[in-house]
Amino acid sequence: MITITLPDGSKKEHEKGILLLDIAKGISEGLARAVLGAVVNGEIKGLQEPVEEDAEVRFVKFEDEEGKEIFWHTSAHLMAFAIQRLFPDTKFAIGPAIDAGFYYDLDNSHVFTSEDLTKLEAEMKKIVKEGYTLERKVVTREEALERFRSIDEDYKIELIENLPEDATISYYQLGDFIDLCKGPHLYDVKKIKAVKLTSIAGAYWRGDENNKMLQRIYGISFPKKSELDEYLERMEEAKKRDHRKIGKEMGLFSMHEEGPGFPFFHPNGMVLRNEIENFLKKELRKSGYGEIKTPMVLNEALWHQSGHWDHYQDNMYFTKIDEKGYAIKPMNCPGSILVYKSNPHSYRELPIRVAEFGQVHRHELSGALHGLMRVRTFTQDDAHIYCLPEQIEEEVTSIIKFCDYIYSIFGFEYNVELSTRPEDSMGKDEDWEIATKSLETALVNNNLEFKVNEGDGAFYGPKIDFHLKDAIGRVWQCGTIQLDFQMPERFGLEYINQEGGKSQPVMIHRAVVGSIERFMGILIEHFAGKFPLWIAPVQAIILPISDKYNEKAEELRLRFEEEGIRTEVDDRSEKIGFKIREAQLNKIPYSLVLGEKEIENNTVALRIRDLGDQGVISTEEFIKMAQEKIKSKEIDL
Repeated sequence: MITITLPDGSKKEHEKGILLLDIAKGISEGLARAVLGAVVNGEIKGLQEPVEEDAEVRFVKFEDEEGKEIFWHTSAHLMAFAIQRLFPDTKFAIGPAIDAGFYYDLDNSHVFTSEDLTKLEAEMKKIVKEGYTLERKVVTREEALERFRSIDEDYKIELIENLPEDATISYYQLGDFIDLCKGPHLYDVKKIKAVKLTSIAGAYWRGDENNKMLQRIYGISFPKKSELDEYLERMEEAKKRDHRKIGKEMGLFSMHEEGPGFPFFHPNGMVLRNEIENFLKKELRKSGYGEIKTPMVLNEALWHQSGHWDHYQDNMYFTKIDEKGYAIKPMNCPGSILVYKSNPHSYRELPIRVAEFGQVHRHELSGALHGLMRVRTFTQDDAHIYCLPEQIEEEVTSIIKFCDYIYSIFGFEYNVELSTRPEDSMGKDEDWEIATKSLETALVNNNLEFKVNEGDGAFYGPKIDFHLKDAIGRVWQCGTIQLDFQMPERFGLEYINQEGGKSQPVMIHRAVVGSIERFMGILIEHFAGKFPLWIAPVQAIILPISDKYNEKAEELRLRFEEEGIRTEVDDRSEKIGFKIREAQLNKIPYSLVLGEKEIENNTVALRIRDLGDQGVISTEEFIKMAQEKIKSKEIDL
């Protein structure tokens, strides 16, 4: 017999090897019908899987993140089964669940089209109606190789051959489709009520440019058609908000073939960028940070010492200077460490907080590049804090509050994850345990709900990540707090302790917005280009109703600029209605119509973006109103 402990603390005795489905039925038939799988001792499993030992069990539904993973992973197999039926010559590579949906990588001489996706959707619906269950088989390496050799699945054979010798190998069978897979999966496909195959892309096998290019089909699925409809509506809204489209229309940035992955910022984009950076720098000064700037190119030996060479070199760019190896920095931390080491430090000085808006370069595959969201060079709002071990919680708490304040200014809600030690890490077990516990304690003491993301920490330490939720419900990882015992040890960082001896400080890496470029992209899409007044590239535009008022309009523009209001004049020989529509399309917060009466009375006819005509207002009233809005950083006009 084994003991099953449920989330409410209740315990149930069951025979060893009982299926999760039967455990659910033992609680209630309704629960068994509603759930998609379970988390067993921290591991996600399907209902068809047995439990062989005492376990904590939490059943999950589609609303749960784990439930979505099970649902979308099964949907990938469902799509593959449909592909096998309609295109039997297909060879299958991998088909995982992703953050929003699933994909499958395929090898077929047939080039898939949007018409094919429509046919595949229909076939998937047909398979669902046929009501197949997913059968799990655990096999030996030899049995797995024999099975996939018999159906000529070369990619699966390669995956099996590269598995560790002691790996548990399983495959799932859905109708006539057999796939090498560790799961988890739905018990059957009946719950997949709504499917949409969304796009086709190219993908190198195993992400290696030297391997064959495969076809990747993306899709999304839901338990209800209404949920799919809502998702598609959000996607349509996302297209309208695409930062690449809005960035071009508003003259913010551009991308060019001469520098793939390297953004070019235009004057309006620089205004937006500078406003964000200046705001952050001002708040950093208030919080006791000094600002530094370190070189973009540093010698190769430094990156060996920091550990980046062993863990990150595939993402780095290299060069030679005086026949010696150098690297363009992918991260700012080694430079910050050299600044710390420039002078001796006493415990009385700690914590030392230094910030750097440092430009870094990281190699991304060309297929992964996406506007400002995925680039090859970006500026991090980095900071590094050197502190005593007993100061960790206070410093982490301070950063948490700082992040909360910054995100509130831009109107973001957020959730938090604690990421623990990855497989590819360095350092002693006890250091990792202390670091992880310190971060966890800070989160608990600040009453922050958080999810533990096992194995997703940095190679040098655990981290807290902040995930921002935008206006249409998408989530973006931005801020991070990383605790590091490793680099201070590798670089021999020291301070003079109270006894006059030498001790090693703790290093905290932190970013609030992360990449400035990516944060700009997020803001563009979050606000759909309709920025709050304080960061709007053009805050007001003066619209003279006739050419004869252009000179007065220019005088007024200069006055507003002197008062700190970024202003332009539309002095084209166009009708006023056309100018108003153009200002609206350009998402300018304030449009000021100027005619003879307004000049005589020292007024302007005010129009507010999205609110329309607000009547006549004196220039002095307008200046006061705009200045107050800019100072308060209100989101609404």
